[in-house]
This record gives sequence, C-alpha cells and structure tokens, in this order.
Amino acid sequence: MPPIVSIVGKSSSGKTTLLEKVIRELCRKGYTVGIIKHDAHGFEIDHEGKDSWRHKKAGAATVALSSPAKFAVIKDVKKEWPPERIIEAHLSDVDVVITEGFKKSRFPKIEVVRKANSSSPVCAKDKNLIAFATDADISGKGKTPVYPIDDFKGIARLIEKDIIKKHRESPVSLTVDGAAVTLKPFIENLIRDGVIGMIRSLKGCADASEIELRIKRG
Repeated sequence: MPPIVSIVGKSSSGKTTLLEKVIRELCRKGYTVGIIKHDAHGFEIDHEGKDSWRHKKAGAATVALSSPAKFAVIKDVKKEWPPERIIEAHLSDVDVVITEGFKKSRFPKIEVVRKANSSSPVCAKDKNLIAFATDADISGKGKTPVYPIDDFKGIARLIEKDIIKKHRESPVSLTVDGAAVTLKPFIENLIRDGVIGMIRSLKGCADASEIELRIKRG
C-alpha cells in the first residue's frame, strides 16, 4: 500500500490548480503519482452509444476497456469504496497516492484556503492536518505549517519528506477491510518476524525481499 495524502478545502478554493502543479513537480523529481478524485455527487465517464455503454446498459456489472497504453474499469458498487480498496486494486504500484477531497478521512491532509472563497479552514481542528496552503492570514491556527497558496514546490517537498520518504522507512503495513491500520513498533516487529520466519521455510522464498499476505476469514 503506497502512502496517501489528501488535498482538501472548500469548493473553488484552488485544490485542483495546486494539485496539478504538485503532480508535475513530484513527477519531475522522479516519483510516480496516483490520484483519486472524490465526487460526492456521482459521475459518468461513459458515452451513450459506445460499445462499453451498450454493454453496461445490457446489465453487465463491470465493463473493462483495454488498449496497449491504458485500461479503464466501469464497475457498479453497492456502497462507495474507501480509497484504500481502490488503491489496492489499481494504484498499488505508485510511489504516492494523492486524493482530492475526503475531508473526513484519517489520511494526512493539506488544506487549501483561498481568502476570496473563505478564510475559515474546515480542517483546522483535524489531528491529521499537516499544512495549509493559503493566501489568507490564518497565523492564529496553531502550529500547523502555512505555505503560500502558489508554493507548489514547497508542498511537493513536504509530501516527499513527510509522506513518501517516511513511508519507505516503515517495513510493514497492514490493511484491514480496506482501511490502513497504524501499527505500534512492537506489533510491527511481531508481524514482520513471524511472517518472515514462516516464509523462509518455503521452497524458493528464503531470499524474498518483499512479502504480501492476504487473509480472508470464513
């Protein structure tokens, strides 16, 4: 599971503009970036009359489109998938996943505050808030770092230092029912040592450098 950070803020605050520049800067630094855009109102990406649209209208629960350069999946879900499940299914090979939205998530957050829109942050009391990007005076909002709203290089450095590199230092990650679980050092060591000890006894696995284990109960 790659690390996740959310760019949040009120509508029309400039999240997409900042995110676009941050993506370019992280890619320039050599990182691969995955994006999840949250749309609380629903969306359509298929076009009426196209083959995939006709397949979906005929009753297919999932339609996948594949080409030599890309693929897309249109899938019905009974309830909204959490970002962790989307990442596990489609974004596990990137260095970092940035979500636009998900204000109520447990992910580290960077809030964009534009004074022309509102100078009142929506996540000021969120313990997962790691920075503001703003053109407003919010210096009284505690010790949370404040970046100029157009400082995409500073925001990219923050994501690189506090999200990507810190994640790479942790050798064990745990996801339960699609949600990432924070591990205390004792539990992390217990899982790592126990799993590695068992895996090493299997043929061809003694020198494994990365192990992925999934368990389904029942």
